[in-house]
Amino acid sequence: MNGWAFGMTSLAFETDEMRPVRAWCADGEVHVALADGRVIATPLWWYPFLSKLTDKQLNDIELMYEGIWWTAVDEGISVKSMFLGIKAPGAKAPEKAA
Repeated sequence: MNGWAFGMTSLAFETDEMRPVRAWCADGEVHVALADGRVIATPLWWYPFLSKLTDKQLNDIELMYEGIWWTAVDEGISVKSMFLGIKAPGAKAPEKAA
């Protein structure tokens, strides 16, 4: 499965201000700092393809113009998909403790 499928197709949405300048995973979230100064975050569980990665692999992220890429799994996500709340196929929320 190619992560670009969830949101990497529309050039009208992406602008230089929305270009990722830094990305990291912490506290169960994927964080992306954008060129315009905003920081956005989405839950890691939205991306099941990341579930088996170590902390080191989770933070070995390549910045792309439209999003971010994990070479360990050859998958990525777009800034657009993060903004629009588009989860990867198969994403399931963790069960909450009673």
